[in-house]
Amino acid sequence: MPRGFFITFEGLDGSGKSTQLRLLAHSLRTAGHTVTTTRQPGGTELGDQIRAVLLHSKTQNVAPLAEMALMFADRAQSILQIIAPALAEGHIVLCDRFTDSTEAYQGGGRKLGSEGVLALHRAVCGDLWPDLTLLLLPNLDASLARARRRNMRQQALGADENRFEAEERAFYERVFEKYREIAAREPLRVVTIADDAPAEKIEQRILTVVEERMAK
Repeated sequence: MPRGFFITFEGLDGSGKSTQLRLLAHSLRTAGHTVTTTRQPGGTELGDQIRAVLLHSKTQNVAPLAEMALMFADRAQSILQIIAPALAEGHIVLCDRFTDSTEAYQGGGRKLGSEGVLALHRAVCGDLWPDLTLLLLPNLDASLARARRRNMRQQALGADENRFEAEERAFYERVFEKYREIAAREPLRVVTIADDAPAEKIEQRILTVVEERMAK
């Protein structure tokens, strides 16, 4: 059976990536494709526990290296339990965040640099990379405002994933610039969508990119 196709969505919280992943999954399934969706951190029993710790606003004083190590622990479990089996079955795998997020948030935001992140990726993930990464990178302030409004709504319903949103703007500026650096370094893999167009226009652009890549 031919190997499946691995697509990741990247960007700041509030960039619309999770919404666009759901829309793409629906379009691909409607077209007759078998699609597996997941997210990082999370998606497995272990990953959901790691997510609950890493994103909760009451989790304090986490060493940046510990944070990065936990992200990769989640990723290793996701590859073993979800991503690799689905690809082996020929599925299209859509993943909300992957190693680019760790390079941007821990490498850039936490100032750990890219070298250590990429070395851990090789060691922990077997150097598995997506076939295509869709990087949604609209206006920084607009993304942060949307993310904080969403998390306030979720917190009112009893969910708390606000730890990263509490960071200062300078943190997100470093994350934003690291994403741009990754895109410049990986132009064949990473497609950047940097405008603030309506969701339906972004959806159509993404579908066009995916269809072209899969056709090759």
